[in-house]
Amino acid sequence: MGSDLTVSTDPAEVGFDPARLARIDRRLARWVDDGQLPGFLVTVARRGALVHVGRQGLRDVEQGLPVEEDTRWRIFSMTKPVTSVAAMMLYEEGAFELSDPIAKWLPEFADTRVYVAGSTMKPVTAPQVEPIRVWHLLTHTSGLTYGFHHAHPVDAMYRAMGHEWGTPPGADSAELVRQWASVPLVFQPGSEWNYGVSTDVLGRLVEVLSGQTLGEFFEQRIFAPLGMRDTSFGLRPDDDQESLAKLYLAAPGQPGGAATGMTFNAAFDAGARSTPAFQSGGGGLVSTAGDYLRFVELLRRGGSYDGGRLLGPRTIAHMVRNHLPGNADLETFGRPLFAETPLRGVGFGLGFSMIIDPARYGVVSSAGDYSWGGAASTAFYVDPVEDVTVTFYTQLLPSSTLPIRNHLRQLVNQALVD
Repeated sequence: MGSDLTVSTDPAEVGFDPARLARIDRRLARWVDDGQLPGFLVTVARRGALVHVGRQGLRDVEQGLPVEEDTRWRIFSMTKPVTSVAAMMLYEEGAFELSDPIAKWLPEFADTRVYVAGSTMKPVTAPQVEPIRVWHLLTHTSGLTYGFHHAHPVDAMYRAMGHEWGTPPGADSAELVRQWASVPLVFQPGSEWNYGVSTDVLGRLVEVLSGQTLGEFFEQRIFAPLGMRDTSFGLRPDDDQESLAKLYLAAPGQPGGAATGMTFNAAFDAGARSTPAFQSGGGGLVSTAGDYLRFVELLRRGGSYDGGRLLGPRTIAHMVRNHLPGNADLETFGRPLFAETPLRGVGFGLGFSMIIDPARYGVVSSAGDYSWGGAASTAFYVDPVEDVTVTFYTQLLPSSTLPIRNHLRQLVNQALVD
């Protein structure tokens, strides 16, 4: 599992048609040519053999710097599966039970109220009927939210505290958890699904249980064993600034031109160019395609890597099954928020979404294919039926701009002929 992205296997040997694989880059390149994506890098592997690496376009449009194999990307919410793995490593050591209330270690959540009615300024709240448990954090059923949703009065309370696309300057995870705990929950824990800061709180739980910062835990327990040398919370002091791809925002297109364009926003871009005060378990990592492929392959292999093991295969299997009550899908159990892919036919486990009904999902795919993505349009998925892993990198906010994730599945699956 080398860090480099050398294709060493003939695709036909593992059931891919090379001519059909070429369609992936051609389709993705159209978005680059149309000025809708700055550039991209995509990897496809089967049975652990890397069969396709495609890259096109620029990591820095203004300077004309191309996407390279060692380009660093802000992976945003693709940090969440790493934090979930960290938590489950502690679970395997008996540090907690999934049903434990988090107030056992984060007492500030003991008295957090639940929103019932009213406005942002005058909310009507009730006490928690059910405490937030560890599994609520892992499954996003805690009642925590994100300020950028703009869907609920509690989201506005987050924004008023400085939590929208970032967090208040200088605040660390302990302080931020105290702030989130001081605001009402969107609903009673366990009663609905809502994407939010649950995994950031989980990252703080990892810190409290391990006695290490999240960055230290990741580095010593996950990155070093996997050989992920270029993955960290923001760029480190000796990292090459030019290796980090610039971050672009989708902009409305011009009449008669592309549907959307891109603009560079220096303020958004600056966040990952140094080590942040807050090591966000929900979205703080920068990584390379080679590094993150090692992490994705760890999942595909059931928790083992070259010469070692981070998690037992049964733990991984438990993480990637649907944990929503009654095997419900996100469309039924979740809140109708932004989504890059359909929520119908999709369940959620301990840190991952998974396809539970491919026909209802509406894209050629396998039942049990599990995945997640990041705010800047990065994505990965593991298809355990076909034994395929796919990763995709670009830097375009928000991730709902283009239907990249659905196209990836249809393009990869049409190239499988055996």
